[in-house]
Amino acid sequence: MNQKIETVAFGGGCFWCTEAIFTQLMGVVSVMPGYAGGNVPNPTYPMVCTGRTGHAEVVEVKYDPAQINFDDLLTVFFGTHDPTTLNRQGADIGTEYRSIILYTTDGQKVASERFIKELSETDFKGRAITTELKLLSKFYPAEDYHREYFRNNSSAPYCQFVIAPKVTKFQKHFAELLNSSRQAVAK
Repeated sequence: MNQKIETVAFGGGCFWCTEAIFTQLMGVVSVMPGYAGGNVPNPTYPMVCTGRTGHAEVVEVKYDPAQINFDDLLTVFFGTHDPTTLNRQGADIGTEYRSIILYTTDGQKVASERFIKELSETDFKGRAITTELKLLSKFYPAEDYHREYFRNNSSAPYCQFVIAPKVTKFQKHFAELLNSSRQAVAK
């Protein structure tokens, strides 16, 4: 069977949280935290944190559309962060934490536009969705210590108080989309 893998990048706040969620989905082949959407080549975490590179913290998601459809990915993305807060998710503030979808296909772009339009008309009690939508032109993988951060640092305070509750809520609301062999344990 010829498997066609597609790529998209999502930014919904801290990439540690986003990675911990998307890693658990069936049909997701890989999730890599990194930086995209900016204008400085080869950015580093300290550079991105200044807000001057234009990059967002994102996860590059490679997925098999025969196992999970793009609308399900969008449902998880919008269901696990607040797309109405500009340049912010919780206590994380700055342009690097903005809500952003970086598509790689016309189909992803059209589906994202439709999804955002539908959400704007039905949810968020009149608050505008601030999610940026743009073509993924370049993705820069994050430094090694950011990869699988939740799995490798589950006892760290940020993981216990921010990521673990988010993962628990995600697992409850999206149980039908989980890959049982890759579920993170929220302690």
